[in-house]
Amino acid sequence: MTIKSILSVSLILFSVIDILGGLPVVLSMKNRGQNIHSRRASIIAGALMISFLLIGESLLGLFGVDIQSFALAGALIIFLIGLEMILGITLFKDDPNGSNDGTIVPLAFPLIAGAGTLTTILSLKSEYDSISIGIGIVVNMMIVWAVLHFSDRIGKVLGNGGLTVLRKVFGIILLAIAIKLVKGNVDFIA
Repeated sequence: MTIKSILSVSLILFSVIDILGGLPVVLSMKNRGQNIHSRRASIIAGALMISFLLIGESLLGLFGVDIQSFALAGALIIFLIGLEMILGITLFKDDPNGSNDGTIVPLAFPLIAGAGTLTTILSLKSEYDSISIGIGIVVNMMIVWAVLHFSDRIGKVLGNGGLTVLRKVFGIILLAIAIKLVKGNVDFIA
C-alpha cells in the first residue's frame, strides 16, 4: 500500500463512477419527485463495492454468472439510462407500490456501484492490493456524498441550459461506456 497506489485507484474509480456525469440523472430524479438520500446512497454503494472487492468473484460463481455476463447486463442498464438522458424519455418507471425513493435503485445501484464499477474493482485486484482499493472506494464515496448532498446548488449554478447540455453529453458518454463494456466482452458473446 502506497500513496501512489491509493491515488491511482481513486482516480480510476472516480472516472468509472463518474458522479459528476450522473448529476443530471440525480437532478432529473429529484425533479420527478423521487427522494434522494445522499448519505444512505453513499454508504450502500460503498458497502456494495467493498463487498464485491472481498467476495465478488465467489458470489457471481455461486449463481453461475461470470464477469462477462455481469458486465453485459450492466452495459444494457447503462445504455438504457443513456437513452433516457439523450431522448428525454422515461424507461425506468416509478415503483407501482408507491415508493418514491430512488436512493438504492437506480442511484446506489447501478448508477454509482454499477456493473462497470464492480467489474473495475475486480480488475484492479490484479494490479493493486485490497487495502489500497478499499481506501480508494472510501475516498470516492466521500466525493459522491458531497456531489449528491450539494446537487441542488450545483444544479442552480449550472442552470437549466447547462443541465440540459450536461444531460445530453453525459447520456452520450453513458452510451459509449455501455458500448465499451460490450466490446470488452465480445469474445464472450462469440
